[in-house]
Amino acid sequence: MKHTAFFGDAAYTFALTDTMIHELQIKTGVGIGALYLRMTSSQFHVADIIEIIRLALIGGGTAPTNAQRLINTYAVDRPFEETFPLALDILDVRWNGKPEVAPEDVEPAIWTNAQHDLRHAATTGDMSAAINESLQEIGL
Repeated sequence: MKHTAFFGDAAYTFALTDTMIHELQIKTGVGIGALYLRMTSSQFHVADIIEIIRLALIGGGTAPTNAQRLINTYAVDRPFEETFPLALDILDVRWNGKPEVAPEDVEPAIWTNAQHDLRHAATTGDMSAAINESLQEIGL
């Protein structure tokens, strides 16, 4: 399963193929399930974020040298707020399939912001407040 997202200078395709997952498990020292739990519970290591993005770039078709260049430029020493959501989205697509399509009557920007807010709330433990706030923002 593939995920397309803006990263640094353009939109890229990210995919955690079985081969890339095998390498990710070696690099992080844990199985994919443990890594997913570590990420969703905010117990991640910096290297987890970096390796998820780098290996998913490669799995999505980016040459390994270009993937490393992108990581060095746009992920290393950047705020986690910039890199963590992308890494989690990449894992989510592989774990759960493609994300939901936004309802036609809701503006895409609002839907995207609501999804980001919910994902952030899930990692911080304030899910019900985020759900209520997001529903109010879209008029439900």
